[in-house]
Amino acid sequence: MWIPKWVRDKKKGVLSAVPTQVVSNEEFIPRPQTTKQRQIEDLITRMSEEKAKKLGMERRDFMATSMGIATCFMASNMVWGKKAWAVDEDDTMEPGAYEDKYPKGKFFIMDVQAHFTNGVPIGFRNMEFVKNMGFKLDNSPASYSYPNFVKEMFFDSETSMLVISGVPGKEMQFDRMGNPLEGPKRGGGVLPSWLMSARKKDINEMAGSVRALAQGNCAPNHYWDMKTNSQDQKALFDQIEREVGQYGIDSWKWYCHTDPGRSGNGFQLDDEKLTYPFYEKSKQLGLKRFSVHKGFSAQSRTLGHLANPKDVEKAALDHPDLTFVIYHSALQHAPFGEPEFQDSYDPETGDFAWHDVLMKIKQRNPQINNVYPEIGSSFGTLAIYNPEMCQHLIGKNIKYYGADHTIWGTDCLWWGSPQWAIDAFKRFQISDELCEKFGYAKVTDEDKAQIFGLNAAKLYEIDPAEVRKTIPKDKLSALKTAYNEIGASRQNTAYGWVRDDTEQKA
Repeated sequence: MWIPKWVRDKKKGVLSAVPTQVVSNEEFIPRPQTTKQRQIEDLITRMSEEKAKKLGMERRDFMATSMGIATCFMASNMVWGKKAWAVDEDDTMEPGAYEDKYPKGKFFIMDVQAHFTNGVPIGFRNMEFVKNMGFKLDNSPASYSYPNFVKEMFFDSETSMLVISGVPGKEMQFDRMGNPLEGPKRGGGVLPSWLMSARKKDINEMAGSVRALAQGNCAPNHYWDMKTNSQDQKALFDQIEREVGQYGIDSWKWYCHTDPGRSGNGFQLDDEKLTYPFYEKSKQLGLKRFSVHKGFSAQSRTLGHLANPKDVEKAALDHPDLTFVIYHSALQHAPFGEPEFQDSYDPETGDFAWHDVLMKIKQRNPQINNVYPEIGSSFGTLAIYNPEMCQHLIGKNIKYYGADHTIWGTDCLWWGSPQWAIDAFKRFQISDELCEKFGYAKVTDEDKAQIFGLNAAKLYEIDPAEVRKTIPKDKLSALKTAYNEIGASRQNTAYGWVRDDTEQKA
């Protein structure tokens, strides 16, 4: 049985400011908690109880502070036997110690992979093959709602700007009588383009400044002529024009391994017949940003291979005027089924399946300058699963593509508020041992500033300095101040899915 991480933790009495196991964003089957993750969880429980008691605090209140987050990273260091995270004892016991070292506002943070589903959970858990595996999956729609999204992303984290990121779905253009459809009647799945556009507008109007951007879901195989078994280019181009012109989207979000148009197949970035016309139409309309989900494809048993990034190479070379942001850094989260995640990782080379394909593209083509690895869920997953793997991921991204081409994203709300991931990256460093052995560079504050937001801002033509002047004066910041003044605090709620181990003995 699967349950949301926060439900599992509530049942087991676990309070942690950092997830204590990998959560599924429904793009892979949740894996059981590992021995080391359980050790870290137990240490966090014991240490937080002791520290909260010494400070005269309730443990829940302690965990909502920077001291609570620091305690979680200290527990990780203790279990792994290496200082994977920069954390000192005073960070865990002295209010303000962490803030002195890592002041809020030091970095402009722009999250390019932020999701809500308008209260509707994604459908992977309801697919027949998942049901046949014996899982009983409950729904908690409120967890995925837009108001909760605003709270978790803006009030409970340092995120300055975000991109509302797409979930694959096709909008219906006409009803059965041939009448044009508008708004919710167009459908389009759990997070359609019209909805992302509307919520972008809501956030920016509420703030009185630009705090949100939005993606569009339309893709080359979404509109299909069943009679000729070919792309319905008129319907496709109409939708492209609608999303760019009427919705005002800021990027496309593609899932090559999905088929909402029922074409019978997915598509590839380098398909000259199917995909290149889309590029040309989008260029005509002035939109040259393509965000592409690669890796994490276990939910697709038949088309999952199309999430391999091998098609990035030709597309990037043929279209140097386009930018391709490769989500998840193309990290394959193991094949469908139950193999251990370790199977797709080579500890001798530090390579990951599919991520290595993306790295080799740059090695073969050093002139490629329009491909950007994004780290949503890949950074968070590896930070929890094995911090050394996390160092390899970031080390290779920077070594081959550069700190100026690595993009910050979190895949939240699946992980709850992104603040723990922000804190993790602030404390992140690559060990001297790995730098020497694999030729990685130490990650500087300048590198982190680029990754946290300056790179994305450049891609999206945002002036970070101007945004940072505007944010303190906007209405969203005023609401955040009021939120803090009434004593509200981060709930450390992770909405992603885990195995239900609550019946097991502690």
